[in-house]
Amino acid sequence: MASVHESLYFNPMMTNGVVQANIFGIKDWVTPYKIAVLVLLYEMATTKSIALLDRRRLNKLILPLQQGPDLTFEQFLKTVKECCPRMVHAVNLRLFPMADSELQDMEHFFAILPNAFSDSEAFKTSVVGLFMRQMLLAYNKLSFSQVYKLFRSLQQYSNRGGRPQRDLSALTTEDMELTSNEDTSVDPMEKDELDMGPLHQSDLRSGETRGPLSQKQAEYFLARQAYLLKNDENKAMKPAKLQDELNNILKFNPDFAEAHYLSYLNSMRVQDIYISTHSLLHYFDRLILSGGEGKSNGDEGYGRSLRYAVLNLATLHCRFGHYQQADLALQEAIRIAQEANDHVCLQHCLSWLYTLEQMKGSDSVVLTEDSVKMAAHFCLPYLASLGIQSLVQQGALQGMPANKLLDALRGTDIMHWKQSLSELIDISLAQTSSIWRMYGKSTMARQQAQLLLNMNSLEPVNFGVQQNNTEPFAIALCHLAELHAEQGLYGAVSDIIKHLKQQFPPHTQHAKLWMLCDLKIQFEKAMNDGKYHLAEPHVTAISALNATEGLYRKAQLLKALNQMSDASRILQRVQQLSEKNKNTEMIIRVMLATAELHWDSSGFATALPLLLQALALARQHNLQSLESETVLHLAFTQLMLGIPEQALALVQDVLECVLAHGSVLDKARALLLAARCQAALAASAPEERRLRAVEMSVETLGEAALYFIQLNCNQRLREVYYLQARLHHSLGNVSERNQSALQFRLLNQELPPSASAAVPLL
Repeated sequence: MASVHESLYFNPMMTNGVVQANIFGIKDWVTPYKIAVLVLLYEMATTKSIALLDRRRLNKLILPLQQGPDLTFEQFLKTVKECCPRMVHAVNLRLFPMADSELQDMEHFFAILPNAFSDSEAFKTSVVGLFMRQMLLAYNKLSFSQVYKLFRSLQQYSNRGGRPQRDLSALTTEDMELTSNEDTSVDPMEKDELDMGPLHQSDLRSGETRGPLSQKQAEYFLARQAYLLKNDENKAMKPAKLQDELNNILKFNPDFAEAHYLSYLNSMRVQDIYISTHSLLHYFDRLILSGGEGKSNGDEGYGRSLRYAVLNLATLHCRFGHYQQADLALQEAIRIAQEANDHVCLQHCLSWLYTLEQMKGSDSVVLTEDSVKMAAHFCLPYLASLGIQSLVQQGALQGMPANKLLDALRGTDIMHWKQSLSELIDISLAQTSSIWRMYGKSTMARQQAQLLLNMNSLEPVNFGVQQNNTEPFAIALCHLAELHAEQGLYGAVSDIIKHLKQQFPPHTQHAKLWMLCDLKIQFEKAMNDGKYHLAEPHVTAISALNATEGLYRKAQLLKALNQMSDASRILQRVQQLSEKNKNTEMIIRVMLATAELHWDSSGFATALPLLLQALALARQHNLQSLESETVLHLAFTQLMLGIPEQALALVQDVLECVLAHGSVLDKARALLLAARCQAALAASAPEERRLRAVEMSVETLGEAALYFIQLNCNQRLREVYYLQARLHHSLGNVSERNQSALQFRLLNQELPPSASAAVPLL
């Protein structure tokens, strides 16, 4: 993307595609900190007996020391000590005598400095060489009085001057300007600009403000924090601390546009709409003022900034769910873009327009298709891919075949890799994992999630940050947590959720994803364990994050507590909400839950129409997991209606799919139902086949018991032991019968009476 305004999100460190450096003409000076860096470089060049690993660490440290903000002397020594403790002693031996002695010792150091690299080409061409040449040139331009002030500041910096240390920020650039006061060729405006920065500043990472920052320090601070917010928010400053630093920067330079934008990003972290709106408007005000000389309707100038200011305001309202205000802002942005004939801005507006329609629950397929066509026409691959991914998502919800959706994603993936659009690659993998999971292919969903988590990012990784705190990574980790929970691996689930909590703290944008995932897993575990008192608080918490999911879980809890009328009433509300939001999965689940309510009142015949309707919906939308679950419900209904042959045939049709992709609970329930059908058929089978049928039923119950034990699902396990005892009794296996009866009795004493329907057996 050639320009910042050609992406959906702005890079706060860039304006019109060019990194804003030295906006106010502020230059670098010879500072005590940089003298300490020069001493380190000199000792590295002259000391030959440094261990290879230590030298490698020191080499990696050079660039951050040169480009970063000035550190205090203690912080500088601590940083060097972490790489090579021996080098700290060498730096002290060189720097302390220089500060304790006369001015001529510092002069002597700058005189012998080039000799350390005289025989090396690195002095002329490397980063170290350029840095040293710059420092030598700047030092040679200093007058005698300025050299003396530099020497005194070096004494204060190293705390070796014999006087109380004073605030170095009081030494302004007026004392340390690179040109002499007698040079009349210097622009007066440039001299004023040179007075704006301090001589020295503590490490910005400490969060301590000791006065105004230089332009270089402020830009480094903003670039670092913006990168961390985008790629690893945990390593960025805490919201309150970062806001204090930004307020300090803006206090000395209110027109620093990038600081306002970072304040906007920081406020979005804590969902503060007032400060985020305020900062965003100030950012574009300063941007417009700084580019006011441009044409109002051209590619540059305040007209362009104004269009994107309104567009960003619309995205802000979308983020907070203010759809009416977002729609008004989008219409204004479209109007201004049309007047300026800015097709790129119009495409961004169209992309946000169909996004807004999706958020409101409206059908946006036509808008999305138009957006994809226009983005392809204007050669905007990022927007075109986003549109295709949106169409794939809508197609999946509308029941399009999986092969068409995956073919569309595969086509966009080729373009993503060619264009190195790593963000869209991540989104595509997460979306593919979600599609496979929705279709009931848990193995493929797990594979895609693992592929995303183990893929090396195409983004340039700075500051030791890996790009793993974006929404696709959160979705992939949540999928893995749910898939592990389905297999009863709660230890692994705990580790994944712990990692999610560390990577996405509660105040971050995507924290709701793992919060909802964790609550649903805890709810299902409590329900399986029969601990309904523990499940009830989870229902309230789920409702706070997702009202529909919360109501559905509440209905499940009420049904387990035998409050059938309340459960039925809530299920009706959930179905209305799901039909309004076109949530097909939830509609099917509500139908299945309603059929179970009919079972509890022995209305098996009345449950059949609901189950057939749910089966038709599941097949129409290619939801294989829900289709298998619906077929099992139909099989149980037919078993209760006295048709065990047909029931067993239905179970066998879906048993392979359930065992391959289903959860542990689904496998156990399917096997239990198959055993019931086999036992029911054995009652009417001839004598020679009857014993074999009963033995098969016992074997099937044994497999189901293993799955229920894995989940600690004692309610179902009690039912298995009861059936096993009855079947062993019919076979004459006294010891096995007594063992199963004992296990049933122990569980029956712990658990409340079962409300399940009676099963005709032998």
